[in-house]
Amino acid sequence: MNQTGKSHKVHQGRNIKRLREMQQIKQEHLAYELGEGWSQKKVSQLEAKEEVEQDILEQVAKILHVTPETIQKLEEDAAVNMISNNFSDFKDSATASSTGPYHQGDLTFNPIEKVIELYERLLQSEREKNELLRTSKEK
Repeated sequence: MNQTGKSHKVHQGRNIKRLREMQQIKQEHLAYELGEGWSQKKVSQLEAKEEVEQDILEQVAKILHVTPETIQKLEEDAAVNMISNNFSDFKDSATASSTGPYHQGDLTFNPIEKVIELYERLLQSEREKNELLRTSKEK
């Protein structure tokens, strides 16, 4: 149930797309990682599905470095709120309130920011690994 008390079905395909795009992975690359029989078109069709088969969900989750539960439970409102709460720009100091850009409680540890920071380091490491593999293949 969501905050309004209505039951809300999570769209797993859109969650796969969201997570893939956050990692700057193209559909073609995801298809390649999924293996034989997969194409960009098939990944596009997968991302259009409201519910994804468990075995495929597990494969995609492994490739995207998340748990299958993340794909199954990430709700659109929660994702939008996370992005807007953590990535919005502060107003410039001329229009900020007298307390500045921080409000009471904003100076506490935010686990989402730590997860994002860790994720960005992991993503950079994967990019470096891919570049090394690419250059070694060219030789």
